[in-house]
Amino acid sequence: MSALTVTATPTAAELETIGGNLAAFNEADVGPAERTPLAVLIRNDAGTVVAGISGYTAWGWLYVQWLWVHESQRGQGAAGRMLAAADDEARKRGCHAAYIDTFNPVALKTYQRAGYVPFGKLDDFPKGRTRTFLQKAL
Repeated sequence: MSALTVTATPTAAELETIGGNLAAFNEADVGPAERTPLAVLIRNDAGTVVAGISGYTAWGWLYVQWLWVHESQRGQGAAGRMLAAADDEARKRGCHAAYIDTFNPVALKTYQRAGYVPFGKLDDFPKGRTRTFLQKAL
């Protein structure tokens, strides 16, 4: 029987083994993901990043993994501008839809204003909050 190990410190090689083999399985199952990173950045006059989106496109979808806006930039429409730019780039890449998730009530409203519609949720993730999953057609 194979040995089972639980660790909080996997090596980069172990993670690559898992990810690489899963990607190969999925590609054989449903075709190539054509996963391509996507970032949208806002810089101040000094060139410092003050807001950004990090995500990727794959299988015709845009996934916005992280969206961050520095406190000095909040309330000025930065999130909406970045989401629109990410949507535009995703369309250029042939994507037909996008998804994002959040447990922040302010971010939830921002995403809904940008056209995202909730399709699922996890209560108490984290405790006392609801993680909402949203999507939109592009």
